[in-house]
Amino acid sequence: MNRFGFIYISIFFLSISIFSFLNIIYSYYFNLYLNIDAYIYSLILSLILGLALLFKKKNDIKISIYEKIIIVLIGYITIPILISVPYYLSIYNISFLDCYFESISGFTSTGFTIFSNIKHLDESLILWRSSSQWIGGIYFLFSIILLIDVFDDNLKKSLTNFLSFNINETIKQSFKIFILYSVLTLILFIILNIIDIRTFDSLNLSMTIISSGGFIPVNNIESILNTKFKEIVFALLLLTSFFSLFLSYNLIFLKKKNLNFFTEDLYLVIYFFALIFVFFVFLNHESNFSTILLSLTSSISNVGISNSSISSNLYFVFLLLVIIGGSFFSTSSGIRFIKIHSLIKFSLNELLSHARPKHVFVNKLIFSSKNLNQSDISKYFLSVVIFIICLFLITLILTIFNNNFDESFKIGILTIMNTVNSSMYGLKDYSFNNLDIFSKSTLMLFMIIGRVELLTLIIISKKFLFKN
Repeated sequence: MNRFGFIYISIFFLSISIFSFLNIIYSYYFNLYLNIDAYIYSLILSLILGLALLFKKKNDIKISIYEKIIIVLIGYITIPILISVPYYLSIYNISFLDCYFESISGFTSTGFTIFSNIKHLDESLILWRSSSQWIGGIYFLFSIILLIDVFDDNLKKSLTNFLSFNINETIKQSFKIFILYSVLTLILFIILNIIDIRTFDSLNLSMTIISSGGFIPVNNIESILNTKFKEIVFALLLLTSFFSLFLSYNLIFLKKKNLNFFTEDLYLVIYFFALIFVFFVFLNHESNFSTILLSLTSSISNVGISNSSISSNLYFVFLLLVIIGGSFFSTSSGIRFIKIHSLIKFSLNELLSHARPKHVFVNKLIFSSKNLNQSDISKYFLSVVIFIICLFLITLILTIFNNNFDESFKIGILTIMNTVNSSMYGLKDYSFNNLDIFSKSTLMLFMIIGRVELLTLIIISKKFLFKN
């Protein structure tokens, strides 16, 4: 692996050591001594490995797109191993497979959990779960920058309009993104405190929201969001991981404001209000405004947190919203709104062109004056095809190993889209703890695949299956 790869991974190993240290301080301050040894071992191990990788000597060479993908994939495999240490060394006697499952679920911002009763966990371990999602969120944002060559040309040009990819400048700008990510987390924490959510819960939820994760510090979110006002505010805060983080970056850090690209976010605003209109005019028959709003924003941002009082008639609708996802440059998952929009527009134009051959129908990106070329469309179609194939495989494997088909299908969607199972998908009581080894391993694999962008599978496959 290139020296850059070692440095890249080492930064996150060292970040784990920082969070381990913070958990030690937290445990000492609040007299939570049950698992403090686990964080000490985690601190030592992550610090040693992080420094070893940081100062590892290796010749610098130009990194290919394949090497970049490999670096990101290695990170998604190895970093959760370190995150697993406090789980494994805790007093709860958890198997390493379950520890690794919980860690990957947190790091990929999926939110599946093997813990059936969060209330019985040590607060420091609850904080560790949320921290793993926070680290995973910033890792995902950095990976977007690293894998910029995977995206289509228009997206690449849009991002490079305000982000230089000179190595020194990239490091500088990445640090700014980290600062912004941290500041937004702090703002979320303050707002949650203002609406009278207890400090510990606010801290955990702020890390969950910013990373588009699904871990919550309690068994049921209703115990925290116990008023309609809290529910509405929390629902709106979930939009933080729906819109592009780089929009905030552009407005704050750049002297030359380039807002042309962020017309996408304008369309997302229209999309959001259109959904609200449809839900409350046509689909809202049983639930109140705040509950529907929470489920809506939670689905489009791929967080997955919801109130338990959701009509079963809306399960499929919310799953569809999860598949669509949010902004391309947000911490949310999904196929992405921009891809779905472009594919629908392209398909309609193709149909109209056959019906009216004398007319010219131009395919333009929603945020650009440039035409959407055939190569971009092919990539978008490939993403959809890969999603369908992955969904079929997960559903098949889970069903073979004695799982209900309906549940397997829903879990398959949520796994690839990195969204937590909850009542609005009819999966509130689904237990991951009882799954067999092969099923858990399958879910872990596809959690990672879903997070690194489905298109990277094609690129890796081409590398090993074709000579050119």
